[in-house]
Amino acid sequence: MRGLASNRIAQLVIVLVGVSMVVFFTMRVLPGDVAQLLLGERATAEDLARIRQQLGLDQPIWIQYLQFAANALRGDLGMSIRTHHPAMDEVLTAFPVTLQLTLAALALSVIVGIPLGAIASLRPGGPFDNAVMVLTLMGASVPVFWLGLMALLLFGGILNWLPIGGIMPVGLDVPRVTGMTVVDSLISGRADLVAASLRYLVLPAVTLGSITVAIITRMTRSEMLGAAMLDHVRTARAKGLREFLVVWRHVLRNAMLPVVTVVGLQAGLLLSGAVLTETIFALPGLGRLMVDSILNRDYPVVEAGAMFIALIFVLVNLLVDLSYGMLDPRIRRE
Repeated sequence: MRGLASNRIAQLVIVLVGVSMVVFFTMRVLPGDVAQLLLGERATAEDLARIRQQLGLDQPIWIQYLQFAANALRGDLGMSIRTHHPAMDEVLTAFPVTLQLTLAALALSVIVGIPLGAIASLRPGGPFDNAVMVLTLMGASVPVFWLGLMALLLFGGILNWLPIGGIMPVGLDVPRVTGMTVVDSLISGRADLVAASLRYLVLPAVTLGSITVAIITRMTRSEMLGAAMLDHVRTARAKGLREFLVVWRHVLRNAMLPVVTVVGLQAGLLLSGAVLTETIFALPGLGRLMVDSILNRDYPVVEAGAMFIALIFVLVNLLVDLSYGMLDPRIRRE
């Protein structure tokens, strides 16, 4: 396990270097002048030259990258061009909103997807299995932005059951501890804050987790059908072991390794893929911050956000790899 962790840490360094290079050079070749955006159309040539010099944009691009890399090694990812706050502070301020949304969507996907796939695999080709396959196919095919808009229209506009955007009602403030409204509401001990924060989280979480539910359901069903054909499972049934124990001890456990891998990958994808959901539901999260920063050519915030997401993605996959040893003793011994 130590060797695996060391290997993944080395990969983390390579991934971060690669992400920093791709994001840095991509932002520099996008059309648009940062100095012009900051000063407006009436800025003089002298003012534009002064701003470019202050931002270091008058130097060759490879010099700019070396300076950025040297500062990043010291933990300095620069200042936001728009707010003049440290770029990483901007990212860390927005991240709890995205983390809460991701955890809610992932929890929904696991709680619904694994049992649904397991039950569907017990009677392959039956009515329930066919219904699950149709629903998951629809869930994986429907675009997130369309589902979010339809959910807003139905549950927020027509039925008026749930709020249509934001993270909390206007005038109802949650004491900030973690930055996640549900967790902070629980810490405060106020039932009204907990209920309000959950109501505002339902639609975004369901929208973001719709595709993940479908993927986990289909993966669980497929892997359990394959595990049910193994020799030791047939032997357990031949010895008269109860069907529930056969499924729980032998089928589901053998099917969990690929499912855990998919869950880990989906966790990273949900973190980086919450842009549309946060935009539709007006959530001040990391995805929306990245979009606004790209549109405003706020290089430091984009670079800090991209490297932070890459770091989280690799760490999540490291935890998934380490969890294999707990699920399969053979991997732990190896």
